[in-house]
Amino acid sequence: MNTDVLGIGSRINHPAYGDGVIIRVHKAAYEVCFMKFGIKQVGKTYNQWEIIEAIPAEEEVTFNEAEKSLIKILNAYSDISQVIELGERWSDGQMILKPGDDSLKSKEIPIETFFHKIVMVRDRLRVMEQRINSSKLNDEEKVNLQQYITRIYGSLTTFNILFKYKEDQFVGEKSE
Repeated sequence: MNTDVLGIGSRINHPAYGDGVIIRVHKAAYEVCFMKFGIKQVGKTYNQWEIIEAIPAEEEVTFNEAEKSLIKILNAYSDISQVIELGERWSDGQMILKPGDDSLKSKEIPIETFFHKIVMVRDRLRVMEQRINSSKLNDEEKVNLQQYITRIYGSLTTFNILFKYKEDQFVGEKSE
């Protein structure tokens, strides 16, 4: 389809291998990391794939820059989730849900189980956010949906006390 040279980080859709990202550019071929098939070389003259996002080729790109780009793309567009750690003080802990009516039985849940569900909600919100960003909605609709997601993150900040690392915590709207 396009004879222009694609740069590292360009997103493509190959008819046989599916979605992929260009991770290295050689003289005659691209190295493409496909979500389901790993790294494959594809000739620069190949024209049967769909170019989803073209990033112009640069003169020289360091391995470090390419690695950062790939990590950013994989985090943004895949359902792969990273391991998030529970704060040490909560390890082996129990969450007790006690009803106001003393005649009813309390419910105990391991904190690890509850924490895992909170992390799953966060990961699914991130995937939803990326799908909104890559959708065909107009910009106003995208912004409106993004604001709802930001408010949801804000509602979930109550659970930040469970996270071991601050960078894993929920962040809502910032007050100015």
